[in-house]
Amino acid sequence: MRLLIVTQYFWPEEFRINDLVAELDRRGHEVCVLTGWPNYPQRGIYPEYRDNPDAFARLGNAEIVRVPLLPRGKGRLSLAANYISFAASAATLGAHRLRRRHFDAILINQMSPATVAIPGIVLRYLKSAPLFLWVQDLWPESLEAAGGIRSPALLCSVSLMMHAIYARTDHILVQSHAFLERLRQRVKATIPITYLPNWAQPGADEDGSTPHGRCANPASTFDIYFFGNLAESQDFPAVLDAVESLAHRDDLHWYLVGDGRKEDWIRGQLALRALHNRVSLLGRFPQQDMPELYRHADALLVSLKGECAFELTVPSKVQTYLASGVPIIGMINGEAARVLRQSGASFVADAGDSAGLADAVVRMMHLSPTERQRMGEAGRAYNKREFDFHRIVDRLEQLFKDARK
Repeated sequence: MRLLIVTQYFWPEEFRINDLVAELDRRGHEVCVLTGWPNYPQRGIYPEYRDNPDAFARLGNAEIVRVPLLPRGKGRLSLAANYISFAASAATLGAHRLRRRHFDAILINQMSPATVAIPGIVLRYLKSAPLFLWVQDLWPESLEAAGGIRSPALLCSVSLMMHAIYARTDHILVQSHAFLERLRQRVKATIPITYLPNWAQPGADEDGSTPHGRCANPASTFDIYFFGNLAESQDFPAVLDAVESLAHRDDLHWYLVGDGRKEDWIRGQLALRALHNRVSLLGRFPQQDMPELYRHADALLVSLKGECAFELTVPSKVQTYLASGVPIIGMINGEAARVLRQSGASFVADAGDSAGLADAVVRMMHLSPTERQRMGEAGRAYNKREFDFHRIVDRLEQLFKDARK
């Protein structure tokens, strides 16, 4: 099949859509990706892309059509400019560059921003191809919860935009069961909605090797690792309250792997609360280093604020955590909490419950290594059963084929 993938984020930016494109290419499909200049999360265009854009024109046999955009920068205005510039550039310049191309299906990878759907809809009409919208974030809910947008007029305008987008889509795919119920209330009954979850990062289930110099710690400590964005959504005030309540434990250490807008605030709090000997900020690592880091963890931490939008979603790190075979500690509500509890791999506290998080940590520490290993193995088995990458791609392929009939 001739497939067009529309995504604001793509290789060398590290997102799961890269894995999907590579697999569709491996299966013999003719894949074209419409995306922007790589700039996430650096807030500037990647220097290696500026120096040699031709080196990023293909991923395997998949062709990559890139359009200019304004880099993310700092602050809401620059972020909004980034979103709008890609949507406008892809809908005009992108459509022009694809003017002689024909496609059997178009897939929009709709994370935030949802404005990525706009060029997909333009191309749907120009190419007369069925349009699949893969919803990773619900708008306007995620704008309000993660972006701190409170303006009723703006949220109402975004809601109207989303209704218009859904009405011009042929098939909606959702990453969470909870999304099904929410979108069914907003989408015409004639438009199908199908559950299509995320999968673990490649290599998450690999065995580790020698401890990395930046994270090696005495074997006598119980090491908890958090991976991902250090952002408002992850509720680090509550996480640090739990850390502080357990600061008397010399046998416990926390590692934060990643970066984000909350990083400077966290550094300040570590100094203010004298927690530098309890928490290590390791920064961002490339994806290929992740399997090694998982192997050093006694437990993995996932947290999200108790906002409605977050309760509907399953953070993509959950699948990777499950695949790693390491037990999980969650401070989270909703669909993600259901998955974690059902897996048998996790102790879960309610979102924002720092005391509950501390209790979950102590409970995990009191388990024997054999008991923790059983939890990790249960998580790995659950991930294989529910989130197997190849079965997910099989399902997507079938949906594409059915749309051609």
